[in-house]
Amino acid sequence: MIILLLFALLFVWVWKQHSASASSAAGGGRSAAMAGTVPVTVATAKKGDIGVYLDAIGTVTPTYSDSMTAQVTGVITAVHYREGQDVRKGDALIDIDPRPYQAQLEQAQGALDRDQNLLAEAQMDLTRYQDAWAKNAIPRQTLEDQEKLVLQDQGTVQNDQGTVQYDEVQVGFCHIASPIDGRVGLRLVDPGNLVTANSSTPLVVVAQIHPITVIFTLAEDSLPEVLKETHGGKTLEVDAYDRTQQTLLAKGKLITIDNLIDTVTGTVKLRAQFDNSNGMLFPNQFVNTRLLVKTLENQTLIPSSAVQHNGATDFVYLIQNNKAVMRTVTSGISDAGNTAVTGINPGDVVANSSFQKLTNGSPIVLSKVTIPSTSSESEAAP
Repeated sequence: MIILLLFALLFVWVWKQHSASASSAAGGGRSAAMAGTVPVTVATAKKGDIGVYLDAIGTVTPTYSDSMTAQVTGVITAVHYREGQDVRKGDALIDIDPRPYQAQLEQAQGALDRDQNLLAEAQMDLTRYQDAWAKNAIPRQTLEDQEKLVLQDQGTVQNDQGTVQYDEVQVGFCHIASPIDGRVGLRLVDPGNLVTANSSTPLVVVAQIHPITVIFTLAEDSLPEVLKETHGGKTLEVDAYDRTQQTLLAKGKLITIDNLIDTVTGTVKLRAQFDNSNGMLFPNQFVNTRLLVKTLENQTLIPSSAVQHNGATDFVYLIQNNKAVMRTVTSGISDAGNTAVTGINPGDVVANSSFQKLTNGSPIVLSKVTIPSTSSESEAAP
C-alpha cells in the first residue's frame, strides 16, 4: 500500500513538471510573436457603388415553342428543312401529298357551281312570276312557292361554299410552314412516311431562341422588394451565369412576375428575357440568375476578406502608425468580393492577411498594398 502511494505521488509530480514546462514554452512563444512585427497585406477602403442582388436557379425556355402535328392523313412528299436550321415565319417545312384533298376540293367546287346556277335560274323565274302576279296572270300560291324555292337554293349554295372552304383548309394543311422565327430540331419524319390526322406525334419542333427567356423563382419574402422597384416603372437587370457561377452567359431584363405564389414552396416565378445574340443560352439549360434589385451609391467598400467576425460583431484591423488597431464595423451588402461597411472612412487602410497573428496594437510591416475594385469600376472595365 505504501509503495502504491509513493508511485502515485511520483506520477503527480512528473505531470506538474511537464505542464509547467509546456506553459513556459507557450508563453515564451507568444511573447516572441508579440515582440516581433507581423508582415501583412493591406487594402485601402474606397468609395463606390454596390449592387443589391437576388440569386436564384433558373431554366432557359424558348420565347415560343411549337410542336407541329399532322392535321390530315397522308404520305409525306418532302422535308424542306435541315436539322438545326434557323427558319423564318412562313418558311416551308414539310409537304404531305395533297392530291386526295385537291380532288375533294374540285368536287365541292363543282357542286357549288351547279347550285349557284340553279339559284340563278330560280331567281329569274321569281322575277317572271312577280311580273305575272302584277298582271294577275298567276295565282298568289305560285309566286310564294317560287320565293321559298329561291331561299332553299340560297341555303344550298351557302352550304356548298362552306364545303369548299373546308376542303381548301384541308389542302392547306398538306403544306406545313413555320409559324414563328426560330430553330428546328432533329428531323422526326422522312419522305414516304405515312402520317395520320390528329396524331400526338410531332412532325417538327420549332423553338424561338432569339430572343430567349429564363424562368427562375424567388422566395416570397423577397417579392415586396422587387415589386417596390418594378411598380415605379423601373426595368430590373438580370444576369445569367453558368453552373459554376464564374462565367457570365448573357445579360437581360426582367419582363414579368407570375400572378400567384406557390403555397407549397413559398416561392414565386419570374421571367427574364435575353437577346441571346451569342447563342450561349439553350432551351432547358439550367443557369444561375442574379437579379439586380437596386444599386447603393457612395458606399465605403473594402475586400470581404478583410472583415473579421467575433460572434455577432464584425471588425477590421485598421493600420495606423504601423500598428494594427482593432475597429468595430457594421457590414452591409457584399458583391464581387467587396463588402460595404460603416465605421471606417474611404482612404483608411485595413489589414487583409495574417489575422491569426494580429492582436489589437500589433506592430506590422506592409507586405503589399491592393486596391479593391468597385462594382462601377468593374462594369466600366473592358
